[in-house]
Amino acid sequence: MGMNDQRVEAVLQLLRKQAPLSLKQDKFCNPACVQRFLKAKGDNVKKAAKSLRACLSWRDSIGIYHLIADEFSAELADGVAYVAGHDEESRPVLIFRIKQDYQKFHSQKRFTRLVVFTLEVAIGTMSKNMDQMIILFDASFYRSASAFINLLLPMLKIVADFYPRRLHSAFVIDPPSLFTYLWKGVRPFVELSTVTMVISSLDFEDSLEFNDFAAYPRASSLRFDQSLMEPTAKIGSSASSRFSFTVSHHFDSLKPWYLSLTDTSASKVGPTSPSPLGPALISPLNARSLSFASPAARTPRVGINDGNYSSRLTRKSLFPSTPMPPKSAAMASGGGKKVNHPRTPRPSFLQSPAVFFRRECHVSRTEKNREAFRPVLKLYRRPYDEMIYRSKMRPPLGGLISIVTPNLRRKHVSLSQRF
Repeated sequence: MGMNDQRVEAVLQLLRKQAPLSLKQDKFCNPACVQRFLKAKGDNVKKAAKSLRACLSWRDSIGIYHLIADEFSAELADGVAYVAGHDEESRPVLIFRIKQDYQKFHSQKRFTRLVVFTLEVAIGTMSKNMDQMIILFDASFYRSASAFINLLLPMLKIVADFYPRRLHSAFVIDPPSLFTYLWKGVRPFVELSTVTMVISSLDFEDSLEFNDFAAYPRASSLRFDQSLMEPTAKIGSSASSRFSFTVSHHFDSLKPWYLSLTDTSASKVGPTSPSPLGPALISPLNARSLSFASPAARTPRVGINDGNYSSRLTRKSLFPSTPMPPKSAAMASGGGKKVNHPRTPRPSFLQSPAVFFRRECHVSRTEKNREAFRPVLKLYRRPYDEMIYRSKMRPPLGGLISIVTPNLRRKHVSLSQRF
């Protein structure tokens, strides 16, 4: 018998000395569960036994053995908390999309039971060699950072105290603007702060890897595909030197009007002769007033159209602008030679090594969070399906509501029609 087995037996003996274990409690306190409590308490037998006894009392107080899906019918219909699937390493991924006014209309006990119910469903879907999960907190429904902190901290405490070593990583997605400041203040006092990361979904807007919603009709209907629109005739247009306003012929179309940057008018901005840059030099520099632009932006570029008109545009500009500052005496006397000013020396590693380490750690932490969230991005964007989630529930968590697939339902109707 190894040291781990001896510690497990010592914890179980301490538990049985305090009070006899029921059949369900004895089934819960399996060797794997006791080892997780031992690892969380640093292999301290007395602390692990005390924490495990508190966990058993807490499970009896909330009635965890009587949780069924029928108690959370409204939450399951709206997709408030559910198991979205599994990642590449077979870890269940939980998503909590709780709105800000949920706790106003529900008690704290019901909220705790909902969280525990979702955790138990995720544990039931784990394979034999997997004992960890990933939790995604969608904070986009919250406008108050303090309200979301009051929701997040109790959930992390439940996982840390009563489900030790179960959480692999947690992601807070799109929190309110002041959440980062509050999180920095409370982070040293949160046990699971090391595995909790803050993510912005805007960083993955350009990611087309998990942006295919063709298999999900409800999600694809919310996106407008411009390529599917047939070209129609125009009934009128309004053009200027910078923009073009066009009205579609069909008034019931999804996009009856649109703006374009094509130059449709006779007045051109820039040269009208053919050039490599096109007939009209429309850019963010000349699409706005140049009165407040920098001197470099106001000066026309040299070399366009073989330099024939560059000197002419230099003398007379198209737009009235602030005059250029006069040349200094040093430049005038030097004949236009470039003056090399002394540069500030760059800090070396031996002088300030903390600057280099701080910069590298800051960049690597942000990139590390993004790379850790990328494998579960597909599950986060996948639309919620109540039937798929209910199919993951093992009895008695599934409740009395049975799921009948459409194929079985059609087969039953056809058999009933025969007789």
